[in-house]
Amino acid sequence: MKRLLIMMIIAYNLMIPSPLAAQEKSTSMKPFEIGTRLELFVDDLLVERMTGVAFRLHAPVRQAPARSPLPSGGYGAIIKDGDLYRAYYRSDIPGYDKGQYGERNADNEPNEITCYAESRDGIEWTFPDLGITKIQSSKGGNVILARQAPFTHNFTPFLDTRPGVAPAARYKALAGSGGTGLIAFKSADGIHWSKIQDAPVIKTPKTPNQAPGTPWPFDSSSPAFWSEAENCYVCFVRTWGKIEPPQTDPYKKFQRRVSRTTSTDFITWTPLVDTDANLPGEQLYTNETHPYFRAPHIYVALPIRFTCGIEMGEPVEGKYGTTDIMLMTMRAGSASYQRTFKEAFIRPGLDPARWKQRANYVAMNVVPTGPEEMSIYQEASGYRYTLRTDGFISVNAGAGGGELRTKPLIFAGDALSVNFSTGAAGSLRVEIQDASGQALPGFGLDDCQAVIGDAIERRVRWKNTSDLAAIAGKPVRLRFEMRECDLYSFRFHSK
Repeated sequence: MKRLLIMMIIAYNLMIPSPLAAQEKSTSMKPFEIGTRLELFVDDLLVERMTGVAFRLHAPVRQAPARSPLPSGGYGAIIKDGDLYRAYYRSDIPGYDKGQYGERNADNEPNEITCYAESRDGIEWTFPDLGITKIQSSKGGNVILARQAPFTHNFTPFLDTRPGVAPAARYKALAGSGGTGLIAFKSADGIHWSKIQDAPVIKTPKTPNQAPGTPWPFDSSSPAFWSEAENCYVCFVRTWGKIEPPQTDPYKKFQRRVSRTTSTDFITWTPLVDTDANLPGEQLYTNETHPYFRAPHIYVALPIRFTCGIEMGEPVEGKYGTTDIMLMTMRAGSASYQRTFKEAFIRPGLDPARWKQRANYVAMNVVPTGPEEMSIYQEASGYRYTLRTDGFISVNAGAGGGELRTKPLIFAGDALSVNFSTGAAGSLRVEIQDASGQALPGFGLDDCQAVIGDAIERRVRWKNTSDLAAIAGKPVRLRFEMRECDLYSFRFHSK
């Protein structure tokens, strides 16, 4: 019996990995080379372990109405070009009689116009008289496209940051419908536009991503941009898929989805790849995906979730419904979104009008409107929402405290800074460990000077040094110990 017991203990121990084996497995993890990139806690890519802390979603704050706000519109974009903010939005010809041109449909909406506005602060807007067309908007002569259906329906511009881009094509755009495919446009000044070619650069999909019988692929904004991280153009478009299990309501049979494609020249694009962004039965009406301005290797998406068949909490015909705004992110090179939070990012709110038919859209791009603030523009109402810089999601610790440890990282530079906020009794300390999880001499928790306060960028210091040049280029882990603290982002950099 004693011999049998010894054999059972030996067998049990063989089933449990030894601490040494666990350490060997840990140190064999390939480090993430982050260089001097800003890293946000919008996903768990760099997180190995969290104890007593959790991700927190931060709701954007609606600001007081501007004296001269952007008017309500659809499928808009805000582009910050140096000190100038440019706004593009869809509107209708005032007093338009649709009977003059026939019934409105997705491929022929001659009442729609694309309008332009400018701002020096991202808050108050002007509407220049451009003289491009005789057709006027409610703001006057700020129309840049008219009588060009279907391109005026979803004209989606961007500032091309590709190195060596031709001055005549410094701005680019995509627009079109299922009938035309997506047509490419160019502009030198962001105001005067012309087609790059007549043929579509992205054709209407005829792949498993496109469900038969769905009439409106591309019937949404189709954001594109030059990806510095991927060294190519990236575009995200609406495609459709069948909903399982099948629905009897004809408006719920198909699912609005998001697909991704890339190009090296903006003319030839790869086959569309579904991003698998939707929850079961979920309708993502738009996607508004773009590189985050402080960390362009992270793409931020503000899709509109369409809950069809419900308005003000009451059932309505399936083609009608309520919208709210979600938050998704994607790492450059990935074909899938990360949804750290699956609930609404911006709710319809107290205004009853926002609970009506498709009343909540946001313009493409989150843009900085101050050193500590970034703005999101709600198109249907003209509201502007703000967040602190990098403030989409934080790692949050309460009064009981907690900690986060990263996976192995390789950084460049000689200093570490954090974007954080603590309570008066809160604090943040950082320990730098080797790849096996052992504190580096002089960089342990007890060596770290507590970081207390609220700052977009605060340098972390240790008792004897804050210079990290000696350990740059080597695999390390970061251990963040927090109490009453929100940690939004961190960055290694040079002093």
